[in-house]
Amino acid sequence: MIKQNQRYLNALGIILDALAILVSLIFAWFLRFKSGLIYSQDATTVNFYYYLIPTLCIIPVYLILYASLKLYTPQRYKNFYEESINILKANVVGITIFILMLYITKKVNYSRYLLFILGISNVVITVLERAIIRLILRNLRRKGYNLKHIVVIGYNSLTFEFLKRIKRNKQWGYNIIAILDNNIKDLKALEEVAAVSIKEKFNFSGVSFDGMDTLEKYLNDFEVDEVFITLNIKQYDALGKIIDTCEKSGVRTQIIPDYYKYIPAKPYVEELEGLPVINIRYVPLDNMINKFIKRIIDIIGAAIALIIFSPIMILTACLIKITSPGPIIFKQERVGLNKRSFIMYKFRSMRVQKDEEEVAKWTTSHDPRKTKLGTFIRKTSIDELPQFFNVLKGDMSLVGPRPERPYFVEQFKEEIPKYMIKHQVRPGITGWAQVNGWRGDTSIEKRIECDIYYIENWNFWLDIKIMFLTVFKGFVNKNAY
Repeated sequence: MIKQNQRYLNALGIILDALAILVSLIFAWFLRFKSGLIYSQDATTVNFYYYLIPTLCIIPVYLILYASLKLYTPQRYKNFYEESINILKANVVGITIFILMLYITKKVNYSRYLLFILGISNVVITVLERAIIRLILRNLRRKGYNLKHIVVIGYNSLTFEFLKRIKRNKQWGYNIIAILDNNIKDLKALEEVAAVSIKEKFNFSGVSFDGMDTLEKYLNDFEVDEVFITLNIKQYDALGKIIDTCEKSGVRTQIIPDYYKYIPAKPYVEELEGLPVINIRYVPLDNMINKFIKRIIDIIGAAIALIIFSPIMILTACLIKITSPGPIIFKQERVGLNKRSFIMYKFRSMRVQKDEEEVAKWTTSHDPRKTKLGTFIRKTSIDELPQFFNVLKGDMSLVGPRPERPYFVEQFKEEIPKYMIKHQVRPGITGWAQVNGWRGDTSIEKRIECDIYYIENWNFWLDIKIMFLTVFKGFVNKNAY
């Protein structure tokens, strides 16, 4: 039943996407020629059908692009941001192909303004259309419609984690028919964690998984859409038989591995002559093209920033020299890419100290070492501006995990799991942790979580998002001491 529903949803999605393109054309044509907002010099190309026929021809190309970017796969628990980005990508490619097609067919009078409006409006309309569909489907699932009936095999901490997520996300529409295992002890705890629908449809007492006959019975007696396997690694000897039984009944099977804590949410799988190898940490910036793109952006961005902020930097340098004895630039050893040390530059915001005084002290809110000017430039992040020179040198990036002093690196790597992963990319002036408020004397654990998220999910748009957020919420921060 659920597969049939998905086919209907896919067909509806294709129809609505095609209609979105037509609506975008009507809107673009009206805005270009009928609204009076844009001057039309040549009235001979106002005829709507002149624009309609090429658009009808390009619709199949758009739908193929949408399908290639998996916009017609089930969106039950997929990220809406990623879906919107894929819609944008498809439209950029689609409008490029459209322009090429117009050039080849010599339709030289096709309005460039209309093409531009068409491209923008189709992205907006398609994203809104997808958002409305998501909202409707989630509300239906919360009310008990369009559900996926599932059987869970296994009873352990992993099972509890899975049940908690199902309970938190009722919009996923998962209805658990049974939990099968030969060692279900704490029924009360299971009922508290599980979704309410389990208690309504199934009595936990007597649930056991003694062999394939029990599983086959549930698969045959109930309309099971999926089976989720949450066995611990010691029970994996039965995995092959379970999968064979599920496939015999034509039921889709998914495995939540017992070692999930050690692999990323999107594992990077390589192949050694047909043997799959899971890379524990996928780092997009290991790719040479990604690395090259990021480095070019860093160089251009740092050069522009130095030009823009040069008056502030000159004024700050003069004020530091006037108000406090000592050097203008504070140089400090930090640990960067591949655990290599480098010298990071900042405007000096504290009185001059001996090396042994500052090496092991963390800056606090009312730190007596700060000068009056230093408090201001730290609070407004002006003290960080000389780090654009670090970016030009290649020691740092505009965006990345913040670098730390060797003393603290040695301390944190023993105390905080996965701390050293941050050194797999260049450190940054700003980062995902900073724009989320984890800056200064705050939780190192939360900071590392943000850093690992950034490292594993890097893309050009994420860097743009972080730089945008830095402008509005990163420069002045209550945790910037």
